Amino acid sequence: CTFFGTANSNQLVVEVMGLHLPGASFIAPNTELREELTKAAARQATRLTQQSGNYMPIGKMVDERSVVNAIVALLATGGSTNLTMHIIAFAKAAGIIINFQDFNDLSEAVPLLTRIYPNGHADINQFQEAGGMALLFKELIENGLVHEDVETICGRGLSLYTKKPVLEQGELKWVDCVEASLDETVITTAAKPFKKDGGLRIMKGNLGSAVIKTSSLREGSFVIKAPAVVFEDQHELQTAFDAGELEKDFIAVVRFQGPKARGMPELHKLTPLLGVLQDKGFKVALVTDGRMSGASGKVPAAIHLCPEALDGGLIAKIKDGDMINLDGETGDLTLLVDSQELAARELASFQVNGHHQGMGREIFGFMRRNLSSAETGACSLFD
Repeated sequence: CTFFGTANSNQLVVEVMGLHLPGASFIAPNTELREELTKAAARQATRLTQQSGNYMPIGKMVDERSVVNAIVALLATGGSTNLTMHIIAFAKAAGIIINFQDFNDLSEAVPLLTRIYPNGHADINQFQEAGGMALLFKELIENGLVHEDVETICGRGLSLYTKKPVLEQGELKWVDCVEASLDETVITTAAKPFKKDGGLRIMKGNLGSAVIKTSSLREGSFVIKAPAVVFEDQHELQTAFDAGELEKDFIAVVRFQGPKARGMPELHKLTPLLGVLQDKGFKVALVTDGRMSGASGKVPAAIHLCPEALDGGLIAKIKDGDMINLDGETGDLTLLVDSQELAARELASFQVNGHHQGMGREIFGFMRRNLSSAETGACSLFD
């Protein structure tokens, strides 16, 4: 895909950790350059394992510095919110503990340097044409935003990645990147960022902890205080939308979408529907224990809510009409219902709709039961 969703965000993160060849992330398939890079990657992996004195396993490359670099690059480019779980999970596998708060703190220090859809008009190909990964590396290194002194598959130092791959008479070579962006509407500088922060913050309140992506939110849409409309499936929201029942200000609450409940299905249907209502002038937002990944766009969305509904999270007590305050500026996420009334309410029960049966759900039931929360990587290997 050419938009900056989860797949391309992962490509970027792996390269900034020094685990790809320089510039290999976004070279188009079915091209001679892509073919030569694939061959070069195989040769490099062989050299790293077989040549004396050149042994560099992943355990020697992935450390606290490379994990911080991964988060910084994600924030600087406005990448997929799925990576808030992926990075936490692989970091923990390496013995490094990070959480939503770390993303929040780094976001305050890292400027937004790219505009790639859904955070702008450009696609990955236009990002490449503007200077691509090599220029991004150059900007991050020169402004002290990443650790340069890391081990990579090409040797020590992230500066090796400020070069881009080219073919010269059929031979693969790496040359210096452009000195400045060839399209400043796609890649900018730290001195003139698209946004002074990375556009990702933690949301906290009596509902728990969640993350919100603000890099593509419209001005004036960061703060919404509105009544809840509760759904337990994105298809239910589609039905209500089609029936004209959502022509109003509201906060959609889509629950039982967390790791243990449904394994976090992609809630991609929600953004277009809520975006249409937003375009009509209604103030709308989303609160969910599920995920939206690369589809997170112009609608305020507090996602990855922990604890999830199936784990007894307060989201399971929300009723239609309850007022919710979602403040993307302060990070407040509060259910505005008296605490005594909430204590008296029963948790909603999880109902597995018929169309979810027989589709592999039963096979993976043992995994869902053992999944950790979104904030700890939504992983079955550890809590």
